[in-house]
Amino acid sequence: MCGIVGYIGNQKATPILINGLLSLEYRGYDSAGIAVIENDNLRVMKDKGRVNNLKQISGIDDLTSCVGIAHTRWATHGRPSTPNAHPHLDNSGKFAVVHNGIIENFNELKEFLANNGYTFYSETDTEVIPNLIHYYYTNGICDEDRFLRAVKSAVDDLKGSYAIEVISKLFPNEVIAIRKDSPLVIGKGTHENFIASDIPAILSYTKDFYLLEDHEYAVIGKETVRFFDNTLLEHSKPIKNIEWDATSAEKNGYEDYMLKEIHEQPNSIRETIGARFKLGDNCHFEDLTFTKEYLQNITKIYIVACGTAMHAGLVGKSAIENLCQIPVEVDIASEFRYRNPIINKNTLCIYISQSGETADTIAALKLAKSKGAKTLAISNVIGSSITREADNVVYTHAGPEIAVASTKAYTSQVVLLVILAVYFSEILGSYNKVHLEELKSAILDLPVKIETVLDNAEEIEKFAKKVYTEKDMYFLGRGIDYHAAMEGSLKLKEISYIHSEAYAAGELKHGPIALIENGVTVIGILTNPNLIEKSISNLQEVVSRGAKTLVITNQKLKNTYFDFIINIPETHPLISPILSVIPLQLFSYYIAKNKGLDVDKPRNLAKSVTVE
Repeated sequence: MCGIVGYIGNQKATPILINGLLSLEYRGYDSAGIAVIENDNLRVMKDKGRVNNLKQISGIDDLTSCVGIAHTRWATHGRPSTPNAHPHLDNSGKFAVVHNGIIENFNELKEFLANNGYTFYSETDTEVIPNLIHYYYTNGICDEDRFLRAVKSAVDDLKGSYAIEVISKLFPNEVIAIRKDSPLVIGKGTHENFIASDIPAILSYTKDFYLLEDHEYAVIGKETVRFFDNTLLEHSKPIKNIEWDATSAEKNGYEDYMLKEIHEQPNSIRETIGARFKLGDNCHFEDLTFTKEYLQNITKIYIVACGTAMHAGLVGKSAIENLCQIPVEVDIASEFRYRNPIINKNTLCIYISQSGETADTIAALKLAKSKGAKTLAISNVIGSSITREADNVVYTHAGPEIAVASTKAYTSQVVLLVILAVYFSEILGSYNKVHLEELKSAILDLPVKIETVLDNAEEIEKFAKKVYTEKDMYFLGRGIDYHAAMEGSLKLKEISYIHSEAYAAGELKHGPIALIENGVTVIGILTNPNLIEKSISNLQEVVSRGAKTLVITNQKLKNTYFDFIINIPETHPLISPILSVIPLQLFSYYIAKNKGLDVDKPRNLAKSVTVE
């Protein structure tokens, strides 16, 4: 939620800031703004709506400043409006701030500042920050670190999560940055430096990054970056080289990022499989050192995640329980901490986050560590917060995912979880080796089979055109097909705004069938040969009540009473969601396109949820 960018160097700041915001619009897009130091004064330009609205503001192209900060917003406090857009100034106009996160005690701070003569012009929590900085700057010690000390004193008053950038017309040659529970990186250039909440925003300018830690301050100039801990003790910090190709965050001829990312799944799966296994050899994770003794002593595995990542976890649960015979629970991260989960040293907790910055997931990880459990993070972003917190880390290699609705990250997470289950199983010796080799062979065949599914996208597009005006749809599946149905339903909600629900097909008669009426659309997933007859019977129940049916299957169906059938290649049942979900992704995409919606930036949603 919210994207922030900063620049200091010898180039004009405005084009760099705006290009960075355009790269970060998946983080928020209800307003945008910049602040630069122009002719010894702070100039703020901001507007409601997309970054393109900001670009059109009269005079913005005339700014010549070489230092500035910028923000694209996903509203938390205060409706989307120009006054609520960032950056925010203090009353004196000396300090400008952009902020990602939530200040939980802003009402108390606002009251304190109001009692000290400060006035507020927005509904946001952020506006207290520049005014606090001004308060402490005015009442603080006058020395060469006065600016940094004022920022530190202000931040000490804040409760909540934040990534903050500050500039001041009194100190035109530096930007101060600080983070807690919200991502912030600093890109090192030659005679220039960059700041951003996500690496892709500045990846076209540098491959060398400092990854800011919680409670760590950075004072950034053109030539130097100085780091300070929470006591303002200065320390050094290593640079990390990021190998991502900046062009992978571009559309490359596709109409939308989401469509591009759907079509990138064969390659993202290949990259995620990587060299982790080949037929005849055991799985290999370079950074994992799980022993047979440790795995034998595990009494339970928790998989904790949010949204799409949680749906990937459900598939992982099936794989681990089937291959390893270890009980697995899948938990929604936002609920996990508040139900007092039973965690101890014999518990393994696996946390999944595409961005590695999901606030609820990180908080759940910290809870598990405090109770003595071993933690394992699965993320797509090297050096992200969750990967620095966890005891062990494995990465998907999906490349940057820009569309808000996740596609290639989901399938990469699923394949990585299944490989992890194979890895555990081989250590434990808990599964038939011949059958394990069959599964591994099926995993290696996935990229080619995904390409086959994508080649038949026209059939899915035809059905989407028939039903895109509907208000309600239902997804049905049994066993692992139910998990794919949940993800398909979520995709439809996210980008088409059609109400949809996923149900375990066997539960149909226990309530949901009351919703089925003549003409309603039901999507069924049939891939498990052991459940095929039962699943067909469940779908017959909706057909008999007048439902239109789309069936996605890799089985040879003997009847023809379904309205539309999408055939996908056969594969091992444990990895069937990787193939069955792709028609569902395309289905949601084409429905949204037929409705004329922005598929990459759905309303009210942001890519990375960095507040609870």
